Amino acid sequence: MTEEQLQKEMRRLLEGAHSEELEILLQELQPYDVASLFTELTDPLKEKLIAALDPIMLTDLVEELDNEQQYEVFQRLGPARTVEIMDRMDNDDLAQFLGSLSEEDSFRFLSSMKQSESAAVRQLMNYPPETAGRIMNNRYVWIPQHYTVSEAIAKIRDFAEISEAISYLYVIDSNKKLLGVVSYRDLILAMPEHKINEIMYTRVISVAVDTDQEKVADVIRNYDFLAVPVVDHQDRLVGIVTVDDIIDVVILEANEDIQKLSGSGRDIDFNTRASVAAFRRLPWLVLLLLIGLVSGSIISQFEEVLGKVVALAYFMPMIAGMTGNTGTQSLAVVVRGLINNELTAREVLHLIRRELLVGLIIGLTCGILVTLIAFIWQGSLMLGLVVGLSLILTLIIGTMAGTIIPLLLNKFKVDPAVASGPLITTLNDVLSLFIYFGIASIFLTYLL
Repeated sequence: MTEEQLQKEMRRLLEGAHSEELEILLQELQPYDVASLFTELTDPLKEKLIAALDPIMLTDLVEELDNEQQYEVFQRLGPARTVEIMDRMDNDDLAQFLGSLSEEDSFRFLSSMKQSESAAVRQLMNYPPETAGRIMNNRYVWIPQHYTVSEAIAKIRDFAEISEAISYLYVIDSNKKLLGVVSYRDLILAMPEHKINEIMYTRVISVAVDTDQEKVADVIRNYDFLAVPVVDHQDRLVGIVTVDDIIDVVILEANEDIQKLSGSGRDIDFNTRASVAAFRRLPWLVLLLLIGLVSGSIISQFEEVLGKVVALAYFMPMIAGMTGNTGTQSLAVVVRGLINNELTAREVLHLIRRELLVGLIIGLTCGILVTLIAFIWQGSLMLGLVVGLSLILTLIIGTMAGTIIPLLLNKFKVDPAVASGPLITTLNDVLSLFIYFGIASIFLTYLL
């Protein structure tokens, strides 16, 4: 069925007395599909769907919703069912939800939970935001090294319901110190009587609780893990970060970088009110407006040149636009590289040399092309040379500005993504116009 057909079928079953058919349909759907259908239902049908879901399916539904929708569902469930679902939820998802609430609401929800579950969630919420400790799940399967393979498999069966992922079993000692790891595949291939310490890997790749979530994503990407263990500063196992959580992190970080690069402000999406979105964008735009006024003052200083050679005005938008474009391209390349790598001084110099060469090649190619266009269009070889030379120089400068500014910000521990595209573009506009009219002034006699 298409999504539209599923919506119609869901509404039909919820509006009528078709409980058996509804149960069959829900069993066939993935939690994401149920969540997508849920968000499109009317309030009365949402109530019916919630009532039709068993605790396991309802927990899966809640974990697929955003924080605002989760709050809505909990309001509909009532205290008893809310506590049951919260106790079943993955602690990292619950910590994220509670972190979005006011302190009063968060305390109210936590106070209603089982003490053991509440303590586990509070522990996650104590870690700094955007760290491994904050996004990890402290539900996982661990085993001692003296277990046999058959004993380990038996423990998996006993704890499969609360385990976040059974792709790996983590081996710890009596002090919870991480000793090794065993994959589920290794257990299947090993003989039942084999000891865990005979088949486990002792070189365990782990991350500390205070590791930045982007670094955790790098570890999972570099090693192709499905999960990575999280340890405290005594090397004790405290949780795991799974690949599904990392996918959310990658998407979130990418969105943040795009917002910074575009200068559009943070936390703006389709649901943000117009007034809020406007006020979050205004600081950047006001700054760029003030910088843009400099462009106007530059033009006024060269008013005499422009008045004598009116044809220079034809190429002003092209000069400014091309310079801004090359700067933005270089900025995107550098920011992406800084996200993925810690650049050494040698790598920085190599990057600057490469971008200088890139700017030179682009400048020469575009400069020669626009020289020919200006000559054919205006019938003046000198005008073509002035425009071409100006474009060559401004493209080189634009490329270097887009490269060096984010590198300098990164050097001073400032997020390089704040060197947004609009800022680079506006600065390059000022420089390009100054260079353009400066060269035109030098060759004014020949232009006349």
